[in-house]
Amino acid sequence: MSLRPLGTAFHYSCRRCGASQDAAPADWLCRCGEPLDIIWASVEARAEFLAGAADLTLGEGNTPVVDLPRIAARLGLRRVRAKLELVNPTGSFKDRGAWLLVGAARALGAAEVVEDSSGNAGAAVAAYAARAGLRAHIFVPADTPAPKLTQIRAYGARIVSVPGGREATTLAALRYVREAGLFYASHNRSPFFTEGMVSFGDEVLRLGPAPTDVVVPVGNGSLVAGLWVAYRRAGRRLPRLHGVQAQACAPLAEAWEKGLPEPVEVAATPTVAGGIRVERPPRGRQVLEIIRESQGSMVAVDEQTILEWVRFLAEHEGIFAEPTSAAALAGLARLIADGRLPLDADVLVPITGTGLKAAAG
Repeated sequence: MSLRPLGTAFHYSCRRCGASQDAAPADWLCRCGEPLDIIWASVEARAEFLAGAADLTLGEGNTPVVDLPRIAARLGLRRVRAKLELVNPTGSFKDRGAWLLVGAARALGAAEVVEDSSGNAGAAVAAYAARAGLRAHIFVPADTPAPKLTQIRAYGARIVSVPGGREATTLAALRYVREAGLFYASHNRSPFFTEGMVSFGDEVLRLGPAPTDVVVPVGNGSLVAGLWVAYRRAGRRLPRLHGVQAQACAPLAEAWEKGLPEPVEVAATPTVAGGIRVERPPRGRQVLEIIRESQGSMVAVDEQTILEWVRFLAEHEGIFAEPTSAAALAGLARLIADGRLPLDADVLVPITGTGLKAAAG
């Protein structure tokens, strides 16, 4: 279907090659292969577009920030705070982007949407599609945890289970999009999802005191992109951004260690941090650029350490997070051990998803 903008509110632009276009292809990619961005005609045009999706809100965003004193003490840090994204309506930060993505689908005339996801984004898109009266087709890897499937199914979405990893799931979803002529509600590629994530950055900007460092789990890097856009629009300097991946699937962390500008090709293996198992992150090049600009870093962590931090966060701070979220804490510990983060840092860690959506046990 056509992804032509509404009136003159915005146009699509490619950050990599500089191309500008009025319509986006169904897969959201520029001819050079980079995901397209949205350039708004004005602040007022953006505000009007967001207002058009206001009736779809489920109360996403404005999540609380709490101190983690025991984690700070364990790591020897001055301060560690958590932004509790797990209290969003479907239990993860993906609601921020799904709200605007589904709002855009409706505004562009879609009656059905297609998404591929390891679980959280699929649940978010399914929920907001239900809110908008749209039918959702959610493609998931065959090893997606049962609680996430139960949640997606509860919203009335059609689930398509795909053998293989995330890349195979994306390819299957794209085939269906092209065959059926439907709207591709991709959280990994669509600039509308990234635009929805800007609200996270806006809220971090309002924190006092401001964090010196933000440590985030990174699959495709939508939180990193949202922070960058928010700070750029505000004319403020980014805090140091540190991205964390699982060693089982670390195309960005490996590229960082090798000093490469693009994600490396990896053969992903199963990981407890399924939310960041993205073999070929479409916005990977952008994420690496942003992290370099912020003078931050990338790191990869092992499975045992991730699970240790799931337990510590629950037992000592009272927060039950899914392993993908705890990967950020494992990464924070690694950064300190490697001497890459000063002990007087004021660190913010988003707790991206609830542990209730992880596999039992």
